[in-house]
Amino acid sequence: MRVLLSTYGSRGDVEPLAGLAVRLRELGARVLVCAPPDQEFADLLARVDVPLVPVGWSARELTVAAPPPSSLPQRAAELIVRQFDTVAEAARGCDALVATGVVPAAAAALSAAEKLGIPSVSVTFQKLSLPSPHHPPMAYPGRPLPDGVTDNRGLWEHDAESMDVLFGEALNANRVANGLPPVAHVRDHVIGSRPWLASDPVLDPWLEPSDLDVVQTGAWLLPDGRPLPGDLLAFLDAGAPPVFVGFGSMPLHAWTDAARVTIEAVRAHGRRVLLRRGWAGLAPVDDRDDCFVVDEVNQQALFARVAAVVHHGGAGTTSTAARAGTPQVVVPQLADQPYWAGRVADLGIGAAHDGPTPTVASLSAALSIALAPVTRARATTVAAAMRTDGTTVAATRLLDELSPVSA
Repeated sequence: MRVLLSTYGSRGDVEPLAGLAVRLRELGARVLVCAPPDQEFADLLARVDVPLVPVGWSARELTVAAPPPSSLPQRAAELIVRQFDTVAEAARGCDALVATGVVPAAAAALSAAEKLGIPSVSVTFQKLSLPSPHHPPMAYPGRPLPDGVTDNRGLWEHDAESMDVLFGEALNANRVANGLPPVAHVRDHVIGSRPWLASDPVLDPWLEPSDLDVVQTGAWLLPDGRPLPGDLLAFLDAGAPPVFVGFGSMPLHAWTDAARVTIEAVRAHGRRVLLRRGWAGLAPVDDRDDCFVVDEVNQQALFARVAAVVHHGGAGTTSTAARAGTPQVVVPQLADQPYWAGRVADLGIGAAHDGPTPTVASLSAALSIALAPVTRARATTVAAAMRTDGTTVAATRLLDELSPVSA
């Protein structure tokens, strides 16, 4: 069986597909991934020997450039064209397609599968993308949720309208050009009636009644056996566990003094600092030896050796820290990150900072919660309850349900 995994987004959209690809291959499937052409994604997939079909622009360059919300429909239209062309070509000869990532990319990938007559699955990595009367949707840039509307059903109606306004014209123009009928609603086309939710039931429980037949597989983890670099090990061994600070794919445009604030807040607790450079380019603010900087590193191994993890609240980082049993401070910037911050606080495994730009005092207060012994004990308990079989569940289900029938 040959499977195409398609996405467009940041590291958090690509790494789970790498994890699924590895498990699918172990079960005998041939796999390739369509993803942005960033070198870090190419390196990630090359590390596990999964072919990359690059599509669209560099996700990092686009994110760092921070185009205005008004340009979203135009960028979405261009991405849909590129997805149609690239995914349709890559999917020829495939038996199944898995689509995730930003809505216009997933919509185009699913349409390409439809054009080729290939079974497909739509996947999200958190439940906020799935309509439910029990939680509100996320807002799109330039399309805020309407003031005064508190009923979730009304907010989801606004969400469907936003997707149609932002992406509908471009999607349907390309569908018609490719011999497909237009869709009535973009969101219904992307989600379908049986979407997959690739998140851990402890962190992101899908318990609500819904019109959707949601398949929750558990989170898709890419096992990482890489050793930590020698200089990093030397830093870790030279004192008490440091506090890790990293914001992944967030450039932190609004939080210009992030490095200074985080370093001072950690030092206020008498802790050493381990900075992850990331897309924000975090760097030391002085030459003291209590601060160390890393780039790409095995976070699964690293998080087990730190006192706490300060991060942006991406699904992958939240899950990795939780699995390590390490307390967290989440400083959410956008999209689903406030939700993950709330889950960390609700579970008692860390603190959610109120707002995207902490002061030294506010971040220090959040660290007081994360560094408390009771939080560490709770994080250990939650880690023991989390599932580790997400890719096995998903890969087995994919092969069982979408495998072509033998002649």
